[in-house]
Amino acid sequence: MSYSIVNSTILQQEAAGSAAEVHGIASALLCLDATSGAGDWMNEAISRDADLLEDDKLLLINLFEHTKTLLESDEFLFDLFLPEEDEGIEDRAIAFTQWCEGFLFGMGRIQSKSKWPEEIDEILSDMVELTKMDTGLEEGDEEAEAALMEVQEYLRAAVMLIYTELNTKAPESVTNNETVH
Repeated sequence: MSYSIVNSTILQQEAAGSAAEVHGIASALLCLDATSGAGDWMNEAISRDADLLEDDKLLLINLFEHTKTLLESDEFLFDLFLPEEDEGIEDRAIAFTQWCEGFLFGMGRIQSKSKWPEEIDEILSDMVELTKMDTGLEEGDEEAEAALMEVQEYLRAAVMLIYTELNTKAPESVTNNETVH
Protein backbone atom coordinates (compact mmCIF):
# COMPACT_ATOMS: atom_id res chain seq x y z
CA MET A 1 0.00 0.00 0.00
CA SER A 2 1.43 3.33 -1.04
CA TYR A 3 1.85 5.95 1.64
CA SER A 4 1.67 8.79 -0.89
CA ILE A 5 -1.70 7.59 -2.26
CA VAL A 6 -3.24 7.20 1.19
CA ASN A 7 -1.75 10.52 2.27
CA SER A 8 -3.24 12.28 -0.75
CA THR A 9 -6.66 10.83 0.12
CA ILE A 10 -6.35 12.01 3.73
CA LEU A 11 -5.18 15.50 2.79
CA GLN A 12 -8.14 15.92 0.40
CA GLN A 13 -10.46 15.48 3.38
CA GLU A 14 -8.67 18.17 5.39
CA ALA A 15 -9.37 16.01 8.42
CA ALA A 16 -5.88 15.17 9.60
CA GLY A 17 -2.27 16.15 9.11
CA SER A 18 -1.27 13.03 7.24
CA ALA A 19 -1.77 9.34 6.60
CA ALA A 20 0.79 8.78 9.36
CA GLU A 21 -1.44 10.57 11.86
CA VAL A 22 -4.57 8.57 10.98
CA HIS A 23 -2.54 5.34 11.05
CA GLY A 24 -1.39 6.28 14.55
CA ILE A 25 -5.04 6.69 15.54
CA ALA A 26 -5.91 3.31 13.98
CA SER A 27 -3.05 1.64 15.82
CA ALA A 28 -4.14 3.15 19.16
CA LEU A 29 -7.74 2.15 18.58
CA LEU A 30 -6.67 -1.44 17.88
CA CYS A 31 -4.35 -1.48 20.89
CA LEU A 32 -7.27 -0.48 23.09
CA ASP A 33 -9.78 -2.82 21.46
CA ALA A 34 -8.62 -5.44 18.98
CA THR A 35 -12.23 -5.97 17.89
CA SER A 36 -12.59 -2.39 16.62
CA GLY A 37 -13.73 -1.93 13.06
CA ALA A 38 -12.69 0.37 10.26
CA GLY A 39 -15.94 2.35 10.57
CA ASP A 40 -15.15 3.27 14.18
CA TRP A 41 -11.70 4.41 13.13
CA MET A 42 -12.86 6.45 10.13
CA ASN A 43 -15.46 8.22 12.30
CA GLU A 44 -12.73 9.07 14.80
CA ALA A 45 -9.83 9.83 12.46
CA ILE A 46 -11.41 11.30 9.37
CA SER A 47 -14.77 12.84 10.17
CA ARG A 48 -18.33 11.71 10.29
CA ASP A 49 -19.08 14.30 7.61
CA ALA A 50 -16.28 13.29 5.24
CA ASP A 51 -17.41 12.92 1.68
CA LEU A 52 -15.25 9.94 0.73
CA LEU A 53 -15.51 8.31 -2.65
CA GLU A 54 -16.11 4.55 -2.53
CA ASP A 55 -12.55 3.89 -3.79
CA ASP A 56 -11.16 6.09 -1.02
CA LYS A 57 -13.26 4.31 1.62
CA LEU A 58 -12.03 0.97 0.34
CA LEU A 59 -8.42 2.18 0.43
CA LEU A 60 -8.80 3.31 4.05
CA ILE A 61 -10.63 0.14 5.09
CA ASN A 62 -7.80 -1.89 3.54
CA LEU A 63 -5.22 0.13 5.50
CA PHE A 64 -7.12 -0.46 8.74
CA GLU A 65 -7.63 -4.18 8.13
CA HIS A 66 -3.99 -4.60 7.10
CA THR A 67 -2.89 -2.86 10.30
CA LYS A 68 -5.19 -5.09 12.34
CA THR A 69 -3.78 -8.23 10.67
CA LEU A 70 -0.20 -7.13 11.33
CA LEU A 71 -0.87 -6.34 14.98
CA GLU A 72 -2.58 -9.71 15.48
CA SER A 73 0.26 -11.61 13.82
CA ASP A 74 2.69 -13.64 15.89
CA GLU A 75 5.38 -12.76 13.35
CA PHE A 76 5.95 -9.19 14.65
CA LEU A 77 5.24 -7.74 11.20
CA PHE A 78 3.56 -4.53 12.36
CA ASP A 79 5.21 -1.33 11.22
CA LEU A 80 4.41 2.36 11.35
CA PHE A 81 2.77 3.64 8.17
CA LEU A 82 5.25 6.31 7.10
CA PRO A 83 6.65 7.72 3.86
CA GLU A 84 8.98 5.44 1.94
CA GLU A 85 12.70 5.70 2.64
CA ASP A 86 13.33 7.45 -0.69
CA GLU A 87 11.40 10.48 0.60
CA GLY A 88 13.37 13.25 2.24
CA ILE A 89 14.41 12.78 5.84
CA GLU A 90 12.62 15.95 6.92
CA ASP A 91 9.30 14.68 5.47
CA ARG A 92 9.80 11.31 7.14
CA ALA A 93 10.61 12.94 10.48
CA ILE A 94 7.51 15.15 10.29
CA ALA A 95 5.35 12.12 9.43
CA PHE A 96 6.92 10.23 12.35
CA THR A 97 5.96 12.97 14.82
CA GLN A 98 2.47 13.08 13.29
CA TRP A 99 2.19 9.31 13.75
CA CYS A 100 3.05 9.75 17.44
CA GLU A 101 0.49 12.55 17.78
CA GLY A 102 -2.17 10.36 16.18
CA PHE A 103 -1.39 7.45 18.47
CA LEU A 104 -1.47 9.64 21.56
CA PHE A 105 -4.73 11.23 20.41
CA GLY A 106 -6.24 7.78 19.86
CA MET A 107 -5.13 6.48 23.25
CA GLY A 108 -6.40 9.56 25.06
CA ARG A 109 -9.56 10.10 23.04
CA ILE A 110 -10.78 6.55 23.24
CA GLN A 111 -9.83 5.80 26.83
CA SER A 112 -8.75 8.90 28.71
CA LYS A 113 -9.58 7.74 32.24
CA SER A 114 -7.43 4.61 32.25
CA LYS A 115 -4.66 3.81 34.61
CA TRP A 116 -2.08 2.25 32.34
CA PRO A 117 0.48 -0.29 33.47
CA GLU A 118 3.75 1.51 34.26
CA GLU A 119 5.46 0.18 31.13
CA ILE A 120 2.75 1.65 28.91
CA ASP A 121 2.88 4.98 30.78
CA GLU A 122 6.61 5.14 30.05
CA ILE A 123 6.07 4.42 26.35
CA LEU A 124 3.37 7.08 26.11
CA SER A 125 5.66 9.57 27.87
CA ASP A 126 8.40 8.71 25.36
CA MET A 127 5.94 9.36 22.53
CA VAL A 128 5.09 12.77 23.95
CA GLU A 129 8.81 13.58 23.88
CA LEU A 130 9.14 12.21 20.34
CA THR A 131 6.46 14.64 19.13
CA LYS A 132 8.85 17.43 20.12
CA MET A 133 11.84 16.15 18.15
CA ASP A 134 13.58 18.46 15.72
CA THR A 135 12.25 17.64 12.26
CA GLY A 136 14.48 20.09 10.39
CA LEU A 137 16.96 17.37 9.48
CA GLU A 138 19.54 17.72 6.73
CA GLU A 139 19.60 15.35 3.77
CA GLY A 140 22.64 13.11 3.85
CA ASP A 141 23.06 13.36 7.63
CA GLU A 142 23.79 9.70 8.33
CA GLU A 143 23.63 10.19 12.09
CA ALA A 144 20.13 11.69 11.80
CA GLU A 145 19.06 8.84 9.47
CA ALA A 146 20.30 6.26 11.98
CA ALA A 147 18.60 8.04 14.88
CA LEU A 148 15.29 8.24 13.01
CA MET A 149 15.45 4.55 12.13
CA GLU A 150 16.26 3.72 15.75
CA VAL A 151 13.28 5.60 17.20
CA GLN A 152 10.99 4.13 14.54
CA GLU A 153 12.11 0.62 15.50
CA TYR A 154 11.66 1.41 19.19
CA LEU A 155 8.15 2.69 18.55
CA ARG A 156 7.25 -0.28 16.35
CA ALA A 157 8.24 -2.69 19.13
CA ALA A 158 6.59 -0.51 21.78
CA VAL A 159 3.24 -0.49 19.95
CA MET A 160 3.33 -4.27 19.61
CA LEU A 161 4.01 -4.48 23.35
CA ILE A 162 1.07 -2.17 24.13
CA TYR A 163 -1.18 -4.19 21.83
CA THR A 164 -0.18 -7.45 23.50
CA GLU A 165 -0.45 -6.00 27.00
CA LEU A 166 -3.92 -4.55 26.50
CA ASN A 167 -5.35 -7.39 24.44
CA THR A 168 -4.16 -10.41 26.38
CA LYS A 169 -7.15 -12.06 27.99
CA ALA A 170 -6.89 -13.48 31.48
CA PRO A 171 -7.72 -17.17 31.80
CA GLU A 172 -11.48 -17.66 32.05
CA SER A 173 -11.33 -19.18 35.53
CA VAL A 174 -9.59 -16.10 36.85
CA THR A 175 -12.05 -13.71 35.19
CA ASN A 176 -14.95 -15.56 36.76
CA ASN A 177 -13.40 -14.96 40.21
CA GLU A 178 -12.78 -18.64 40.72
CA THR A 179 -9.75 -19.75 42.65
CA VAL A 180 -7.13 -21.50 40.60
CA HIS A 181 -5.59 -24.47 42.46
